[in-house]
Amino acid sequence: MQPFDLPDFYMPYPARLNPHVDIARAHTRNWAEAMGYFEPQGGHHIWDETDLEKHDYGLLCAYTHPDCDSQELSLITDWYVWVFYFDDHFLELFKRTRDTEGARQYLDRLRAFMPLDGGPMPEPTNPVQRGLADLWPRTVPTMPMDWRRRFVETTTALLEESRWELTNITEGRIANPIEYIEMRRKVGGAPWSANLVEHAVRAAVPADLAATRPLEVLRDTFADAVHLRNDIFSYEREVRDEGENANAILVAENFFGCATQRAADIVNDLLTSRLQQFEHTALTELPMLFAEHATAPHDQAAVLAYAKGLQDWQSGGHEWHMRSSRYMNKGATTDPLPRLFKPIGLGTSAVYLFAPVVPGASRIKSFLRPRFENVGPTALPDLYLPYQVRLSPFLDSARENLLAWGNRVGFHGPVPELGGRALWRPVDLVEFDFALCSAGLDPDATPAELDLSADWLAWGTYVDDYYPQVFGRRRDIIAAKSQGKRLSEFMPLDTTGFPPAANAVERALADLWHRTAATLAHEQKTELRSAVMAFLEGCEWEVANDITGRIPDPVDYVEMRRRTFGSDLTMALSRLSHGQLAAPELSRARTLSDLEHTASDYATMVNDLFSYQKETQYEGDFHNAVRVMQNFFDCGPQDGVAIVNDLLTARMQQFERIVGSELPALYREYDLGKDVRDSIDRRAAELQDWLAGVVHWHRSTGRYKEPQLADRYRPAAAPVDPMAEIPSPTPAYTRPSGIGTGAARIDGLCRSLRARQTVSP
Repeated sequence: MQPFDLPDFYMPYPARLNPHVDIARAHTRNWAEAMGYFEPQGGHHIWDETDLEKHDYGLLCAYTHPDCDSQELSLITDWYVWVFYFDDHFLELFKRTRDTEGARQYLDRLRAFMPLDGGPMPEPTNPVQRGLADLWPRTVPTMPMDWRRRFVETTTALLEESRWELTNITEGRIANPIEYIEMRRKVGGAPWSANLVEHAVRAAVPADLAATRPLEVLRDTFADAVHLRNDIFSYEREVRDEGENANAILVAENFFGCATQRAADIVNDLLTSRLQQFEHTALTELPMLFAEHATAPHDQAAVLAYAKGLQDWQSGGHEWHMRSSRYMNKGATTDPLPRLFKPIGLGTSAVYLFAPVVPGASRIKSFLRPRFENVGPTALPDLYLPYQVRLSPFLDSARENLLAWGNRVGFHGPVPELGGRALWRPVDLVEFDFALCSAGLDPDATPAELDLSADWLAWGTYVDDYYPQVFGRRRDIIAAKSQGKRLSEFMPLDTTGFPPAANAVERALADLWHRTAATLAHEQKTELRSAVMAFLEGCEWEVANDITGRIPDPVDYVEMRRRTFGSDLTMALSRLSHGQLAAPELSRARTLSDLEHTASDYATMVNDLFSYQKETQYEGDFHNAVRVMQNFFDCGPQDGVAIVNDLLTARMQQFERIVGSELPALYREYDLGKDVRDSIDRRAAELQDWLAGVVHWHRSTGRYKEPQLADRYRPAAAPVDPMAEIPSPTPAYTRPSGIGTGAARIDGLCRSLRARQTVSP
């Protein structure tokens, strides 16, 4: 019997079949035989002709790339045969045998078969190398260098991170949900598939757009949906037959302690959420991106062709899973409405909002939650923190200096956009006590470093309060983006001066940049500037969500929260003051990025627990992990708090594991010298101080305590939804009407419903 009933899948776009499917099947059968895929490997059976026929990768590629010609389809199919063969080859030779050293040598040699400039390759010694040596020169010559670099990165990640799966299998360890989503993107290879979509549609994403948030979100949501769907269909084979533990359903079972059916439903809900995040980004963020970058029409067409190619892949991949003997697919249904009677195309997706499928309701519920809810003080759980706080001996002087600096740069001055009132009173800056936070984050800082750290924290928090009040309340994303562009001018990489400051945000940043960047090398200035801009882009993302009244998707929220919390900024400041860890290529190693990501996620979720009442009851802010989990799981506040606490505990335990076992393994793998090992160990110790300082500050500051909140947000009259009090910026005579245009009025409907549901504190 199947371990669970397959859920109802959200798939509003019908799959289409490439008419050249039989040509691709015949070609790839001959190609696989020529590469040696049907030959035993080291005494292991990998594939024979029957396996290839049953898996039917020609059908997969014909569904996922319905519009390309026969030659391109055959090439794409060969790539998928290669990657699936690699997966099974690696399983038999290294995962089942637990041969970690052999796996490292095997994967290291594959890099030599992907020369960016088309240079010479070594002689292949196994079918995987032989296939890659054949595919590479057939693929890269028609693509620009930027695409080649990205394709090498995703292919290398696909290969390298197989060791992560092997390590977890060897240790019998199941990943936590956040770790799993991040790593599955690399191991599962969907970013690699996204690169091949560009090749198949003959539309490379412009280099200046490839690293922007909208394109990253399209790629990541595509990857997550592909992987989560595959995990649902492959659970029986991977978990029960092959002993794998990299499967989202198994992760959900283990983390939530629930039955397999419930875990499968949770994974499907997340799959639906990621697909709808893809659609939301394509429809709301791409147009803004094109306008912001003045993107040429042909480049816009390339991005849209790429997005459509990703959409085709989702539909086609699902259809293939429904048909392939490789997966569990009995009893699957896609939609209760026959496709014959459902319209398709731009402007018709609103039809699916009213289908009786539960996943379809998840989109609208993200827009209907009341902004303000009278939740009262949060009953905080016991936080798992194995580190003790240490405080700087210069705390008292830092407190005095911060208050003087805040007054000097104008934090307490009138803000015209707020009717002339100040954003912060002098007493607010005293109660927030950012110097205490800095004293815990970096207890070994010099007095000047401590002052600078406290000032940066104050500026970041002022910006965090400023953007929703000034731009979100006025529904003005253009002004928010303009402010971000102006702020970039206050961080010059050369010796030029600043433009005249127009407000306290600009005045404070000019002062901070002058004091911080004066002694930094060009590369360090670039890193710091990038961290600040990432933080500001996160603030703009929050304003965009405020305008639509949308509660973020859980995965998007966790990843963007690292930016909006300013983790990258404070960690960058620490790195700059204490020096680089090691060579740049080592600093980008997964182990070191995981070290900072786990610390950052723990800190952001601690903040969300302490700030839940402030943001929910007094500010009407949806950007809080507790609210995000409440919306996703349809649960109450305490259940939301419990889920967030479980997540932050899992991230802290992962942080401990990285320090205790993964760093020593990294030292052995790279044969690192004592100086480099000591610098990384010192960085880990600094992050332990950073974590202890974050928790200590949250327990001590007056920013989140009930009496201070009541005083700060007087008068105690019921707050008004800031979105509901502003009329729609679109006059009625400019709104579209007719069949398929009802979605244009959903925003107004949602604002009206939220206004009725608003609960006053």
